[in-house]
Amino acid sequence: MSPGPNRLIAHLLYGSGLRLSEALRLRVKELDFANSRIHVRDGKGGTDRTTVLPERLQAPLRRHPKKVKAQHEDDCADGVGGVYLPDALAEKYPNAATEWRWQYVFPSTQLSEDPQSGAVRRHHRSDSAVQRAVKQAADAADIEKHATCHTLRHSFATHLLQDGTDVRTIQKLLGHKQLHTTMQYVHVLEQSGQGITSPLDTLSPE
Repeated sequence: MSPGPNRLIAHLLYGSGLRLSEALRLRVKELDFANSRIHVRDGKGGTDRTTVLPERLQAPLRRHPKKVKAQHEDDCADGVGGVYLPDALAEKYPNAATEWRWQYVFPSTQLSEDPQSGAVRRHHRSDSAVQRAVKQAADAADIEKHATCHTLRHSFATHLLQDGTDVRTIQKLLGHKQLHTTMQYVHVLEQSGQGITSPLDTLSPE
């Protein structure tokens, strides 16, 4: 997969166990570099959680927003710098829509009109673009098995378990309410290990 936002998103799916929708909806303020964590807000089922931010992604995730911020500043100058916020947040923080920390980490390359409010603004990146990039990468690598964005999240769980991470810790990282849901991802239980290291950080350097 060629360098760029799609590759960075794919690395987050495998390195942090995010769902594709969660990666696309990430806001700048949810990247906690100091503690190597990602705060997932309003995940599946409307729940919040924290997962690991791979050390290997610290540098690219610091570089990427610099380009995004320049684009956001241009949008603000053109009067289209607002981002979507849930109604409750928009009412509580009326100026938040244009603040940098609330912007999407992976914004769309194009402006669009919000079908509900009619406001013209920049939504997050399209899921289809990432799915297509992952499929192309799998085809280029001659992977015969069906490989999708969800496969990367599945691999995050499986490889953590194989490395000795406790299954209940994996459950929390994935944001599963029920343990049996996590067990659908993992096939062999092992005793828990000490600390959490993203599986992405165990790969050899490129």
